[in-house]
Amino acid sequence: MVITIYGDSISGNCLKVKWTADHLGVAYRWLETGVLNGETRTAEFLAMNPAGQVPLVLLADGRPLAQSNAIILHLAEGSPLIPADAYERARMLEWMFWEQYSHEPYVAVARFQVRYLEKPVGDLEPRIVERGLQALQRLEGGLATSSFLVGEQPSLADVALVAYTRVAGEGGFDLDAFPRVQAWIARVEAALGIA
Repeated sequence: MVITIYGDSISGNCLKVKWTADHLGVAYRWLETGVLNGETRTAEFLAMNPAGQVPLVLLADGRPLAQSNAIILHLAEGSPLIPADAYERARMLEWMFWEQYSHEPYVAVARFQVRYLEKPVGDLEPRIVERGLQALQRLEGGLATSSFLVGEQPSLADVALVAYTRVAGEGGFDLDAFPRVQAWIARVEAALGIA
């Protein structure tokens, strides 16, 4: 039972799906689908995902599933990446919802503009930089009492948040200012086997 992942390797949201599948031993076929060259805007792709975004997964039975955090939740169902305790599971979801609303729109957007649109860091919208720094500070604080975001074992919260945090420097954010975050990135990368 092989799933198909439509993903762009420059996207942390797509890499989350790949890392989760790899970590859990989920068989998949990766179809590189470039955002920058319009491959998510073709009629064929839009028929599968009208939002025109990657990642997109076609399950083994052909059903499509979009949105990175929804996909990794589906893939990890019943695995140790989802805490068994209801409160810890809710905390994992809290971090995952926060990631899409308060982290990714700033840290990932800054990285995209600097790395792929070649915008100078000094030309970034100040609000993006300010909110990105706030997000990194929130992570730093969230790691004050535990090795991972929800206790002492990695969860999908860590998968979701490490994707763009580990490359925040590409958007002009200095991770040296966040030593707990740096140590956490290394722990998550080791736990998931990502480089």
